[in-house]
Amino acid sequence: MPVALVNARVLLDDGFVAGKCVLLEQGRILAIVDESDPRALAASRRDLGGNLLLPGFIDSQVNGGGGVLFNDAPSVDAIRAIGRAHRRFGTTGFLPTLISADLDVVARAIAAVRAAMQAGVPGALGIHIEGPFLNVVRKGVHDPAKLRELDTSAVGLLTSLRSGKTLVTLAPEMTTPEIIQYLVRAGVVVSAGHTNATYAEIAAALRHGLTGFTHLFNAMSQLTGREPGVVGAALDDPGSWCGIIVDGEHTDPVVLRIALRCKPHNRFMLVTDAMPSVGTDSKSFSLQGRNITVSGTVCLDEDGRLAGSNIDMASCVRNAVKLLGLSLPEAVRMASQYPAEFLGLSAETGRIAPGLRANLVLADDYINVLDTWIDGEPSTADSTSP
Repeated sequence: MPVALVNARVLLDDGFVAGKCVLLEQGRILAIVDESDPRALAASRRDLGGNLLLPGFIDSQVNGGGGVLFNDAPSVDAIRAIGRAHRRFGTTGFLPTLISADLDVVARAIAAVRAAMQAGVPGALGIHIEGPFLNVVRKGVHDPAKLRELDTSAVGLLTSLRSGKTLVTLAPEMTTPEIIQYLVRAGVVVSAGHTNATYAEIAAALRHGLTGFTHLFNAMSQLTGREPGVVGAALDDPGSWCGIIVDGEHTDPVVLRIALRCKPHNRFMLVTDAMPSVGTDSKSFSLQGRNITVSGTVCLDEDGRLAGSNIDMASCVRNAVKLLGLSLPEAVRMASQYPAEFLGLSAETGRIAPGLRANLVLADDYINVLDTWIDGEPSTADSTSP
């Protein structure tokens, strides 16, 4: 029997709409009809109490959560635990993110994601491989001993997931435009990050299929008066997507507001860059042998360098409204529709529309998450799964 979600303000393409019923069947959105429609009356009804019904959030950069760091435990159980921790905050789709590691660890991580997707782990959409093909000059907290150039020997590994989405963050100057083009033609989404590239180098990468910029402004060459750098290239190109961490710490909100004036809003997407502390009360953890301290919404190494975040997607949506002045519908789209488009998943998820996967978030007016659905299953089903 279809499930009818009623008595909610539903975020559709034109904004919030009341009086509509969202019908779910077999993991998909069957239809959106008036609450008085016979199909709504005949279905198993759930009253949502007048709250907000949003498309599920999609986070393309999740290093960890629930006390688990993907680098430490590239396994199906780790992916399940990370997904469960972030689901509490509205994330219904995510890419477990592996930061720079030896290639045998990358292979283990890819195998774990493949197995997780085959096992139907809720929310797992693929993998984000962030490094090791990065520039040591912009390494951030990545282990410099792991960094290397990307040549043809690693291409087979990076294209081996087959199912799901593979996102690779690399420094374009650490490889060739031709290798970037090969990866893209093989279905990999390529993003520039931890890069000291010039504007010209980024422009060449864009011509060869680069479509993303990882945590804009962080760990990349900056916009200056004589060299636009990676930041200038990202803001000058209207078609590429920019991931932004809206925690008030990684990038000053004023800078992000300026960036939002440079290109269409639908080319920005919220990411958390979350570490294992998300969903826990932990104030520290270990990252590749270094002690990381949790300080509010950010994580810092012993030298005070940023080491990912302690923020969730619901908080990023709230901050996008409060700090960036965005409307709530636009902030939600930056957490759902726009990342889906970036990953090439817009025909499957990212909006509330007939035929799409029933990945949904129920939230109050303050974006406190009350429930989620992944492929039509409410969060209570995930909490009891093995």
